[in-house]
Amino acid sequence: MSDTPSPPFNMRAFVRKIGLFDPLDEVGVDELLADLKSVHLPGGATLFAEGDVSDALYILRRGSLGAFRAGRDGLPHLIGMVNVGEVVGEIGMIARRPRTALVRAVRDSEVLRLSEYSFRQLIMRYPEAMMHSFGVATQRLLAPHGEHGYSTPRTFAILPHDGGIDALGFARSMQATLEKYGTCALIDGSIAQGKDSDWMHEVESKHRFVLYVGNAGMAQWRDLCARQADCFILPVSSTTTPSAWPEAFIGTDRTQLRPRHLVLLHDGDIRWGTATQWLEKVHGAQHHHVRHSADIERIARLLIGRSIGLVLSGGGARGFAHIGVMRALREAGQQIDSVGGTSIGAIIGAGIAADWSHEQMVENYKRAFVDGKPLRDYTFPFVSLTRGRRVSHLLRDEFGTRAIEDLALPFYCVTANLSIGKATVHREGPLWMWLRASCAIPGVLPPVFHKREVYVDGAVMNNLPVDPMRERRVGEIIAVDIGADDVLHADVEEYALPSWWQLTLERMRGHRPRPSIVGILLRAGMINAEVASVARRAQTSLLLAPPMHDIGLLEWEAFERAIESGYRYASEILGRADAPREIP
Repeated sequence: MSDTPSPPFNMRAFVRKIGLFDPLDEVGVDELLADLKSVHLPGGATLFAEGDVSDALYILRRGSLGAFRAGRDGLPHLIGMVNVGEVVGEIGMIARRPRTALVRAVRDSEVLRLSEYSFRQLIMRYPEAMMHSFGVATQRLLAPHGEHGYSTPRTFAILPHDGGIDALGFARSMQATLEKYGTCALIDGSIAQGKDSDWMHEVESKHRFVLYVGNAGMAQWRDLCARQADCFILPVSSTTTPSAWPEAFIGTDRTQLRPRHLVLLHDGDIRWGTATQWLEKVHGAQHHHVRHSADIERIARLLIGRSIGLVLSGGGARGFAHIGVMRALREAGQQIDSVGGTSIGAIIGAGIAADWSHEQMVENYKRAFVDGKPLRDYTFPFVSLTRGRRVSHLLRDEFGTRAIEDLALPFYCVTANLSIGKATVHREGPLWMWLRASCAIPGVLPPVFHKREVYVDGAVMNNLPVDPMRERRVGEIIAVDIGADDVLHADVEEYALPSWWQLTLERMRGHRPRPSIVGILLRAGMINAEVASVARRAQTSLLLAPPMHDIGLLEWEAFERAIESGYRYASEILGRADAPREIP
């Protein structure tokens, strides 16, 4: 890094790079510059709130802004970043609609404000040129998945827990991945010695990404790193006894403005329980496990929204097709960075998130769902047709005592919470228990009762849970929808069942003109989610929908056939040059 003074800031060149005003001539730019008003925002300050009147647009000159919306818990959750040179608030102003998000400064920032009055004066003086602005705003409004063009973090503070962490080596591995997507500067205490925040701002203006490495023991430098960062990366050894972070503010509400990523470094296999213990010290952080360099590459992709998420639907025995689809994805070289699912999709997804090989998945799921006969523990149907104990034992045998937090890849499963009437997303807690709840088909398997609330099969409310993955802004989403369409048929015309002895005689003759009670309950539990699934399919980057109509929802013995069907279908789709979106 050179000590040569930075050239003075060129406001005209800065504005010229903003697409919204690209067609303006030199006189028009002069008028625009005269109308722009500088506004300084300390970190944490609100630029505007959701529902406010849209009376101006803002250009970020320095620092970074975060856009937030209320999440399922009622708290503001980050939906995207606004980086230097980007515009925010123009859509609401042009459309004369109230603000649709809360926008705050995530660190000390400066914005340039253009009032609605000044903007409309420019339109009157330069109507043809400013029509371009409407086009740019419309493109953002129609951005895929409702993201409206929000960006991802650009500056990252790597703040190791202690001196036992090779933070610089970790940062270099991250830098190698980030440089695939743009220039990336790496700055530690020795490089930045004697430099100030203006120098850092100059570095940020020249690079797509900046990694600030907070050397252990250099408290003042670490504090400066934290002030410059859009996002905190917190590496710690999994063998270290959990304790508070050196920066006390890491665990306070102030840091909720910026994403925090707890990185657990393992020497070999993942140590179960360590993530849960450390997350108690860094409440609200996302966590990641690192065993080798591929895990660091995955974290880098997740941080900048360039990762791949996989979402698996429910669908009973058809769900074994997910195993075949995953085999095809791996053979095609497709990296999966995070996984989510519901019902059987959650169960198969947990194996993927645990890093099971194809052979392990085939062996483990065949043992549990074919040989184990999970629905054979019938009981008096006071609550359900089966006791659920058999399924619980099989899930515990396969997944052990690990928590969701102990899985190698970020994972969630979805249940339907009947106590509050909403779908619930589980990203932490006992893995086997929430998988058991996610597949609790109403009437077939008993619900899971936990802390006075009642949880059943997530497919009741969300059979293709793409939305929780999209909320994390992972990047691209591959969804596998095995669906439940057109699976129930009856070969009789009747409004009441015949006597029990006639039903018995039919069964003895192998004649089954009616769907079973289990099949009826399973289909009834999923049908309400089908309409919503259509909208969720549209949120995917690639939808894989293997044809599964020849396999019944309870046809567990079709295990190999379902796997092969998913594999053949996915291999064909992925083999195409265009890999098209498949939307029924």
